[in-house]
Amino acid sequence: MKKIYSSLLLILGALCLFALVHPDRVAAKTYVIGTDVTYPPFEFANDNNKYVGIDIDLMKTIAKREGFQVKIKALGFNAAVQALESGQIDGVIAGMGITPERRKTFDFSDPYYKTGYVMAVAKNSSISSYKDLKGKRVAIKTGTAAANYAQSIQKKYGFKTVTFDDSDNMYNDVISGNSVACFDDGPVLQYAVKTGTKLKLATKPADGGYYGFAVMKGQNQELLQKFNHGLKQLKADGTYQQIVNKYVGSASINKQKANKAAAHKESTILGLLKQNHGAFLTGLEKTIYLTLVGIFFATIFGIIFGLLGVVPSKFCQGLSSTVIYIFRGLPLLVLALFIYNGVPALTGIKIPAFIAGIITLTLNEGAYTAAFVKGGIESVDVGQMEAARSLGLPYGKAMKRVILPQAIKIMVPSFINQFIITLKDTSILSVIGILELTQTGKIIIARNLQGFRVWAIIGIIYLLVITILTLISKYIEKKLAR
Repeated sequence: MKKIYSSLLLILGALCLFALVHPDRVAAKTYVIGTDVTYPPFEFANDNNKYVGIDIDLMKTIAKREGFQVKIKALGFNAAVQALESGQIDGVIAGMGITPERRKTFDFSDPYYKTGYVMAVAKNSSISSYKDLKGKRVAIKTGTAAANYAQSIQKKYGFKTVTFDDSDNMYNDVISGNSVACFDDGPVLQYAVKTGTKLKLATKPADGGYYGFAVMKGQNQELLQKFNHGLKQLKADGTYQQIVNKYVGSASINKQKANKAAAHKESTILGLLKQNHGAFLTGLEKTIYLTLVGIFFATIFGIIFGLLGVVPSKFCQGLSSTVIYIFRGLPLLVLALFIYNGVPALTGIKIPAFIAGIITLTLNEGAYTAAFVKGGIESVDVGQMEAARSLGLPYGKAMKRVILPQAIKIMVPSFINQFIITLKDTSILSVIGILELTQTGKIIIARNLQGFRVWAIIGIIYLLVITILTLISKYIEKKLAR
């Protein structure tokens, strides 16, 4: 019996060891993949605000078959490319055309979809060729190959260009009549027109090319090889065509067209709120969370550098003034992109989008906080400090017991006001892929094309929150005034 038990234990131990070391049991590596925000049929949000599309399905299917994990980050095309260059993400799949210029910076997978650049105009437009664009304004999308093509013929045909970060806003600029035409990839514009976007194609596809999955040159070669191997298998067994047909087949086109038509019919504010209340609440929750965490660290940052600005030390005063000058002078958008893309490119250390957003708010809002903390203290009559010192109080105690209590009463309204400003400034952080209230609005609009009403809802939400904060501010002021 002892031999039997010993043998069973040995077998059990071997099985446990096999389970631990077997390749299938090893935790799969997770890659962060950047994509666009609104680029149907390749990537877009469905009715549940979940990202779907040819690119998304291809990447997830290949990852499953090849034994690795992916985390999809919807950043917008331009932001995704910048994030890849800075090392924040491992790859980009976003209807990205393979061009000689891009090959200098990126390594591309095998081509997975044929493309070309086309021009679209409003349905009632008389423009039918590039020659009709002379002296007129044309919309393009930042960083895209179609935009590069438009700029390459700009001088020849004498038109002006205006850039947008996403396709939906670019299309709407043409529909509203601000621009007479737009340039985009053929498959995307064709899909938009077929599913009900109020545009028409004015040219045939030019400069035909292909889409590819991109990684930084010389990096993530294992990921690239796995993608190529998986893509080859998908094409061989018919899965690739099934994915494509899922989004560009007649059934999918008709469904999307019907969804857009239904969205247009349900055009009331209450109807949109009913359809998208979950998404609005999630976006608002993220906005408030960002604001609370950001203002917490900004207040600490501001108090420290505000106090340094009033201590009797030229070095500390100079340091305070320099910090306030730099971070108050930098636009929030520039600071956010520098922290999220620039710093990782320099140091090689990845910074999560949320952390980058908090650092951005801390530095920018903290600089303003430091300025009014310093100003609040300096606004207390100089004689108060002199009187306290003449009574034998050291500088620290005089500041703590005499100056600060008076200064805080002066600063409280500014603190509340800065809280309101921080709440509004969180909207800019959508540029680094944070899904707050403004980014949520963009995704909803891309699906239902109800821009006026969706932005009205978001504006009302911001105003309600700001009104509550203003009432709190007035209440606190009255309490302190007693």
